[in-house]
Amino acid sequence: MERDMQKHLDQSSTTGEPCFGITRRKLATSLAVLGVFASARAARAEEVLKLGMSVPMSGAAASWGIGCEWVGKQAAAYINGQGGIKAGGKSYTVEIVAYDNKYSTADGAKVAQTLINRDRVKFVVQAIGTGPVKALQALSERSGVLLFTTAWAKDIKGPAFPLTFTNTVTPTEFLGPLFQVVKQAHPDAKTVILLNPNDITGKDAAKASELGWQVNGVATTDSLFYERGTTEFQPIVTKIAQSKPDIVDLGGAPPADIGLVFKELAAQGWRGIKVASAGTGADAMVKTGGSAVEGVYMPIAADFSGPTASPVQRRLDQEARKRLGEPLSPPQIAVWDTMMALKAGIEKADSIDPRAIAKVLPELVFESSYGPTVFGGSEVYGSPQQMLVPIIVTEIKDGAVSELKRVSPAELKKRLGKS
Repeated sequence: MERDMQKHLDQSSTTGEPCFGITRRKLATSLAVLGVFASARAARAEEVLKLGMSVPMSGAAASWGIGCEWVGKQAAAYINGQGGIKAGGKSYTVEIVAYDNKYSTADGAKVAQTLINRDRVKFVVQAIGTGPVKALQALSERSGVLLFTTAWAKDIKGPAFPLTFTNTVTPTEFLGPLFQVVKQAHPDAKTVILLNPNDITGKDAAKASELGWQVNGVATTDSLFYERGTTEFQPIVTKIAQSKPDIVDLGGAPPADIGLVFKELAAQGWRGIKVASAGTGADAMVKTGGSAVEGVYMPIAADFSGPTASPVQRRLDQEARKRLGEPLSPPQIAVWDTMMALKAGIEKADSIDPRAIAKVLPELVFESSYGPTVFGGSEVYGSPQQMLVPIIVTEIKDGAVSELKRVSPAELKKRLGKS
């Protein structure tokens, strides 16, 4: 895979149509050839699988969606370059169709209608935001569409939603390791204030965080909310700073908001422990927060250029830095993993029927960017719909992501026969 992927990244993709020389003597034959060629092109057009995305591509979370689309296109080019996906005696090429859900339920519902009813997409390879995802899921499950998502809500998975799979770690998986790392580094910390977006994503994050901190002996003294799109945080930050909590946890806030909040807290003299449960990387936070985001703890960021990254991750990250101007994050790299899982599932089922694919996905060991992995989580969710990838706890040091702890899921180790 590494050699093939490097070849894909090193070469620019070009396509062209064959040229036909028509002479009077060969006119009849040429017309026949053209007719066959047109039929072949039509057949090929029917064998393209559209892979949809419902992601934020504007606003404070825009970097997540833009990166997801880019990774999806790299994965599509890689799969197509390897001969596509084989099923039912046919070879299918794939293409990415991404729309901006603006991280809102209302726009998520519009994107759902566009993807499923207009574009006839049968596979959504990335969807971000609990509100937008629930709006999409309401249509995808009854329409027979396979949905892969980063959404945090526990209630989007389970036997009632057989076509929905999560492709990154969620608070259920990462809050324990994150809070343990913070508490071990700061054993005297006793209080935390939570600040989240005022929507279903933020409210779910607040509930999970409050319980998680309580388990680690930290009391939540206040749980505050702000409207998405807010750019002036001084009033709410003043309230936080005056309370003098040991920890400020920004829960489900996107990177740009995280930077703004911690910058304002620093301006008001607060010097406590900084946690960003939705922190996915340093660059977007540094752009808005500068040095104020130094020391922020995060559970869904990674250094994909570092020694713990796989060759696939390093090569994708290196190219992303050139093309996007910033490194990749786990929710973005998850698109690659999803598309490798989908390819394996289609070929295992020997079908492009989403329901048939959903049945075989839990049986598969497939090659993700982290290495061999599986879907699991039955004990937690009631069915195996959680992609089992490492939990990576990081901290921003010198403006970059630094890995502190990596936890490989015990269930994955068991499935792979590792101790």
